[in-house]
Amino acid sequence: MVNIRDAVEGDISAIVRLLADDALGATREDPSDPPAQSYIDAFNALTAQGGNTVLVATDGDTIIGCLQLTFIPGLSHKGMLRAQIEAVRVADSYRGRKIGEALVHKALARARDAGCGMAQLTTDRTRADAHRFYERLGFTTSHVGMKLKF
Repeated sequence: MVNIRDAVEGDISAIVRLLADDALGATREDPSDPPAQSYIDAFNALTAQGGNTVLVATDGDTIIGCLQLTFIPGLSHKGMLRAQIEAVRVADSYRGRKIGEALVHKALARARDAGCGMAQLTTDRTRADAHRFYERLGFTTSHVGMKLKF
């Protein structure tokens, strides 16, 4: 049975392995165990910040999926609180079992409960399967995302 819960520091290695387990993540993540201190520092900083969490899906003691959920206050849309969903991953051997859908639905429920007026996310333009997944969940392509790396 799949369970969804808030991640704890001891989950970091498994989360990073999920993030690294695809063509894009393999070039930008370091799945070594124990995890690099930068991952521990980032996890502790994001969980210390109100409105920021990582959810994990588990099968028994095995972490099989994750996402990060952040609540962002803003002045636009009459001061609407919005939810940002990112880093959604499901272990390859568990794909097709609606685990990603369960994670996103849990995040959306938390966002609604927190008073968010919308949920937003970005997905790499090369992830056609992810685009279909998010569209099936009701997300629409509404903006062009841009990044500037330092």
